Amino acid sequence: MSSYQEFIAERDKIDYLIQQGYKIKAVTENLSGAFVQFEKSQGHEKDECVMHILTADARKYFSSIMIHQT
Repeated sequence: MSSYQEFIAERDKIDYLIQQGYKIKAVTENLSGAFVQFEKSQGHEKDECVMHILTADARKYFSSIMIHQT
């Protein structure tokens, strides 16, 4: 898979989570990429998931989403 296709796949997964009501809670970056923690609050319940981002373009993409969340 080309790096562009990898970016598109990661972007689509991020967009899906955002559309489902998740917000970015935390980011942990290391040499193998970034681990983005998403959180969705429903009343008193909280649902969390973690996504491993590998491409640099997807890292830029979720960074812009974080800026818009604040």
